[in-house]
Amino acid sequence: MKRAGIIRMVVILVAVGALEFLCRTGVISSFVMPAPSTIIYSTVQILASGRFAADIWVTLRNVCISIVAAMVSGVIVGTILHRLPTARRILDPLFATYYAIPVYAFYPLLMVIFGLGDLPQIAVGFLLALMAVIINTLNGLDRVPRVLVKVARMHRLSGWAMDRKVRLPFAAPYVFTGFKLCVAYSFVGVIGAEFITSSRGIGYEISYAYNNFDRERRLLARRRT
Repeated sequence: MKRAGIIRMVVILVAVGALEFLCRTGVISSFVMPAPSTIIYSTVQILASGRFAADIWVTLRNVCISIVAAMVSGVIVGTILHRLPTARRILDPLFATYYAIPVYAFYPLLMVIFGLGDLPQIAVGFLLALMAVIINTLNGLDRVPRVLVKVARMHRLSGWAMDRKVRLPFAAPYVFTGFKLCVAYSFVGVIGAEFITSSRGIGYEISYAYNNFDRERRLLARRRT
């Protein structure tokens, strides 16, 4: 292990030890924050009982669906917009202000459209993650060297063939950056939506534990995310 990793591990262990000491001595009330050892003990008990198994499965399934949908749609939309400069200029203000409006504001509308099942939660995760993929795909395609485009034209590649064989492979690092953000945003979107109307999932478990002052259960659910 590198020196930086060792230092990081030592800092974490010292912080956890200090938190344990403060909780055990009463400096931090157990009502506010249980001791780390108490959380670990509750974690073992709850996981052994299988109480969270169904909720974890539901959340992970919905997150995976939103991730795949956002990745595929984001790359396709980004590639199309790169070929349509006029449409891109029209949509640029939307890209710049997209995250200024919380996606959760549209949750009631999504419930009307998709009903009370899992689809509204998947839609929230999808909408949060989609723009990250589109923007990073466009950034990558914008940075393709002109010489590569000229060589592709010399070989008489069509527009879509050029995208598939030249532009997208070169833009792959930027696209994968969008994928990384997509995963994070999908988790945030789905779990956040589960707080609102869901009757299952990790977000529901956190909300239930919070409303019923079940601190160990709430912190465990947060750790599972």
